[in-house]
Amino acid sequence: MALPSDILNVLEIGPGMGVLTKYLYKNAGHGSTLKVVEIDTESVAYLNEKYPELTVISADFLKMNLDDLFEGNFAVIGNFPYNISSQILFKVLEHRDSVPCVVGMFQKEVAERIASKHGNKTYGILSVLLQAFYDIEYLFTVHEHVFSPPPKVKSAVIRLTRNSRKNLNCDEKLFFTVVKTAFNQRRKTLRNALSAKFDKTGLTDSIFDKRAEQLTVEDFEKITANFSV
Repeated sequence: MALPSDILNVLEIGPGMGVLTKYLYKNAGHGSTLKVVEIDTESVAYLNEKYPELTVISADFLKMNLDDLFEGNFAVIGNFPYNISSQILFKVLEHRDSVPCVVGMFQKEVAERIASKHGNKTYGILSVLLQAFYDIEYLFTVHEHVFSPPPKVKSAVIRLTRNSRKNLNCDEKLFFTVVKTAFNQRRKTLRNALSAKFDKTGLTDSIFDKRAEQLTVEDFEKITANFSV
């Protein structure tokens, strides 16, 4: 799970008993700051005993205030709990200007969805919203047999690197609404999918003959700019 060498602050989410933490901890003495956040009290106690100099935050990441964690930017890393992995990324998205890099293990299907390009059936809401602000690399697949006990699903590691887009060329909240509405009825054309929420007079362009999965991030920006807040 390689991070860019210029990132000094690292937050690990869900370290558990420190399978990944022990490797991150070794590098923490080279001018970098490592903090971990864990909700399980037994794991917190173990980490505090095993790594007495490590900052272990006993909290629910989804309810945390991330603004005061570090001085400056920080990377997010972890073997993310699969049941909240999408929520973790949406929270990261809210703090994207402070998080230049995310490296995480996800359920394989979720990882593929996040990294998928337009035109693919796996391309969806997560793909568009995250790719609007991050370049995403599917790094490798992790098979069941490397875990004990083995899970019923494959896993995958992906890396998100903040891209150069500072702001969208449209209202951000409206952009999110357009993307979610379009994919909630992904089998329909954009015109039919969006007509329930938006004035049909704004849906006359030929681009609305397409389906959501056919549009790039830039396409979604352009059509959102046509709608009023």
